[in-house]
Amino acid sequence: MTVTVISAMVRPLIEDRLPDWVEPRWFTNREEAVELAPEAEIGWFDFDKKEPMIEAVKAASNLKWLNSIYAGLDFLPLDLLAERGVTVTNGAGINAITIAEYVVMGMLVHAKGYADVVRARDRREWLTDSPGKKELAGSKALLIGYGAIGKLIEPRLEAFDVEVTLVRRSGGDKALGPDEWRGRLGEFDWIILAVPATDETEGMIGADELSAMKSDAVLVNIARGSVVDQAALTKALEDKSIGGAFLDVVTPEPLPEEDPLWDLKNAEISMHLSGRAQTKMFLRSAERFLDNLDRYRAGERVEPQLDPKRGY
Repeated sequence: MTVTVISAMVRPLIEDRLPDWVEPRWFTNREEAVELAPEAEIGWFDFDKKEPMIEAVKAASNLKWLNSIYAGLDFLPLDLLAERGVTVTNGAGINAITIAEYVVMGMLVHAKGYADVVRARDRREWLTDSPGKKELAGSKALLIGYGAIGKLIEPRLEAFDVEVTLVRRSGGDKALGPDEWRGRLGEFDWIILAVPATDETEGMIGADELSAMKSDAVLVNIARGSVVDQAALTKALEDKSIGGAFLDVVTPEPLPEEDPLWDLKNAEISMHLSGRAQTKMFLRSAERFLDNLDRYRAGERVEPQLDPKRGY
């Protein structure tokens, strides 16, 4: 029997379908997760907050496979997991559809000035003209990151007749490499960040990059807050040296009430809700976990695997 420590949150979705070689141990809170963790060969330690996940992972000294619904696991002790030789499967792709839809929504919000429409509605004021007059059609987007989310953003934007230029590590056909995109920033109306949070991507958009953007360009960040120098972005927005920003992610989260970003009308903050704007997240993750159990038993590769050394 393989001891598998799992959150009771997914119990209704998988309990009746677990193979007979799995011995499930269900936890409902932080204390139970940490207490059960040392017994686990397979662990699924997801919580809404990072701290109990970190604590459970550290306590799971016999762990061979860690599963998570989250795509970004950069907050976990990845060095420790690599040292222990733990296989890590993450939630890459689980939320990709809804996040890609959020990108399109964010771009339309800016293009049509829809936030001002909502504010007028709250005031019961009947607008006689549109506060935003931009069209997505014919505009140019730089999409930095071409993982599961990026691969879904591209066709959705192309359906709106947006010309999409990709940035990916390997470069290649119709794509810029990691050393090429900065010199081209001034060509694009939209800069979309869909990269993982790593040492390499931390602060990749700073004052120099912002100053190289078009004066009406919009930054769209659905990656992590850490990939943007937030102080530099706030200044650029205050100075109106760029057109605006749609930020699903910020630093820190939650954003403090006194943070100046809240007061900037050219910044939309969607509170890291993009991945949650769906009803299928847990169902998709449960199905993937059950499929991976069969692969694990057969000695086959479980997917998708996170490389603890790279962080994604």
